[in-house]
Amino acid sequence: MRISSMTKAWIAALALAAGGSAWAGVQVTFDKPDDYSDVPFSSRDREQVLEGLANHFSWLGKGLPQGQELRIEITDVDLAGREDPARRGAFDVRVMTGRADWPRLRLRYTLEQQGKVIASGNAYLSDMSYLQHINRYPSNDALRYEKRMIDEWFKNTFGVQPQGRSRPVMTLQPRDVQRK
Repeated sequence: MRISSMTKAWIAALALAAGGSAWAGVQVTFDKPDDYSDVPFSSRDREQVLEGLANHFSWLGKGLPQGQELRIEITDVDLAGREDPARRGAFDVRVMTGRADWPRLRLRYTLEQQGKVIASGNAYLSDMSYLQHINRYPSNDALRYEKRMIDEWFKNTFGVQPQGRSRPVMTLQPRDVQRK
């Protein structure tokens, strides 16, 4: 059976139209990132952290049902651990004690399907026992604790179980964990 070129063009146009609206994705924005509670001192590392968070949300968004679009506005970031100014040299050093240095994120989100809002709200993510959990992200991923926390929120809020792992953020210096 031979398919005419006109039929092929219509099939291609329909596929493009369906594909464009079937999965619109995740849009992540950052509200006043210079005022965040705890992000790296260096602008290069700060950029890497924000880009890594945005990429992780986008990666998780691939698990949303077709036709859903998620908008996330991050309003505050407090990374796991604390930067230790006494240990600064050529690189910033982040020290984790497992006390009051757990990761936290504040955000607003809106989930739409075919232009209608189906879920929205403000969320405050935190993981007080971040050093006690089994973490599926490698130890050289600078956002491993934050990603685990975001995965849990995404699963509980949208019912999406992460499959695999997002790209690691490896440009930051490894974290120094101090257990006492």
